Amino acid sequence: MRLTQGRVPARTPLPTDSRLNDDTQLDWFGQLAPAPGVHKSPPAPAAAAPGGVVFRRSERARSYRLSLGRDGVAVATVPARGSLREAERFVERNRDWLERARERHRRRPRVAEVWTLGTRLLWRGEFAEIRRATDGERPSVCLGADVFRVPRLEGDLRPVLEARFLRQAKIELPARTWELAAHARMNVTQVSVRDQRSRWGSCTAAGVISLNWRLILTPESVRDYIIQHELMHLREMNHSARFWACVEEVCPGWREAEAWIKRNGGYAGL
Repeated sequence: MRLTQGRVPARTPLPTDSRLNDDTQLDWFGQLAPAPGVHKSPPAPAAAAPGGVVFRRSERARSYRLSLGRDGVAVATVPARGSLREAERFVERNRDWLERARERHRRRPRVAEVWTLGTRLLWRGEFAEIRRATDGERPSVCLGADVFRVPRLEGDLRPVLEARFLRQAKIELPARTWELAAHARMNVTQVSVRDQRSRWGSCTAAGVISLNWRLILTPESVRDYIIQHELMHLREMNHSARFWACVEEVCPGWREAEAWIKRNGGYAGL
C-alpha cells in the first residue's frame, strides 16, 4: 500500500499536490523490472521517527511517498531535493490514510508460520490439510491429490515443502507462460520463476517474464490472469486504460481474479 505526492520542483522541496493509491496493484506486479545485469545500489540508511514511520532518502525518487510494507513497517521516502521537515508534514497530513492501511494490514489473512501434520494450507486454489501419505516406505505427505516426499514427518515441514513447491512451479509456470504467449502472439524471450516477496510477477521490455512460485497455490484462473497481465505489459509498459483494455481482451475474468487476490493473497504468503 503506497501513497504518493506530486513531483518535487527542481529548486524547492515543497510539493504541489498529492495522490492516494489505496490499491496494492503496483506492489503486486510492478511496472517494469530492472534490466538484466543492472543492480540497484543499497538503500540509504533509514531514520526512525515518532509514530512508527521510517524516513528514507532516495536519490531516484521525484516525489514524497508513504508506504506500508507487508511486514507492517511504514516508510516515508524523501526525494533527493526534498526535506525531512516537509516529509514529516506529508506524513502528518496523511496520518488517517496510514491508520487505515495499518488496520487493513492487521486484518489480512496470513499463512501459518509453522507447518506440521494437520496444518491447513492454500494449495491450487483450495484449502488442504497436510496429511500423512499412506503408501510407500519413505516419509511422504499429501496436499489434496499431490504427494510430496519429506525427510521426516515431525517438526516444521514448511522449508522442505516450499522447496518442493518451488521445484514444481519451475516446471509448470514457464510451460503455461509459453503456451499463453503463443496464443496471444507475444514475443517472450525468457521465463523465470523466483521467490518474490512483494510481487506476483514482473516483465521487462526485452520480453523477460518473472513469476512468483506461489502462483501454483492459486486457482488456475488467477495463475493465468497474472501471466496474461505480464504478457500485456509487452504491449503497454504501464497501467493505463490501453493496458487494461489489452488485459480485458485476453482475460475477460480479470476482475474476479483481482478480487480473489485481494481476499486470499495473504494465505499464499503475499
